[in-house]
Amino acid sequence: MEEISEQELEERVALLKKFRGLLQQQRDKFREYLTVLEKQENSIASENADALLAHTELEQQVVSNIMNLQKVIVPMSDLYKARGGDQREESIASLQNDLSNLQNQVLAQNKKNRDLLRSHIDSIRTQIASFRNPYKNRRSIYAEKSATASLVMVEA
Repeated sequence: MEEISEQELEERVALLKKFRGLLQQQRDKFREYLTVLEKQENSIASENADALLAHTELEQQVVSNIMNLQKVIVPMSDLYKARGGDQREESIASLQNDLSNLQNQVLAQNKKNRDLLRSHIDSIRTQIASFRNPYKNRRSIYAEKSATASLVMVEA
């Protein structure tokens, strides 16, 4: 086993701390996303369009934050591995497992919400199709041909 310098050891420790911090931030964002999705499910079930819109906007912000964090985490992970980071590091492995579980929960909740929305949309389409329109298949009263005067008599 080769000896590493004090400076290199400090760099590895700093890198490990930064990497762990980024993974914790991403875990927190995934938890926030899962909470938003659960609230969104309630809005879908209660057919509250305003709340659904608000949750959708919040969801887009959280996803954007997760994507931005991911852009930093991937190179940091590569750097960590290249610098001799041990993937058996207990805290890193635990965070990565937690992230993986949260990601699976988020995907499942997202699918559940999409299915719920799809069923509500189908229900609304069915309701719209069942409305009775008394003017359906009738010509407009404005398009009917009727006798019109060609001359108008004006008396003074």
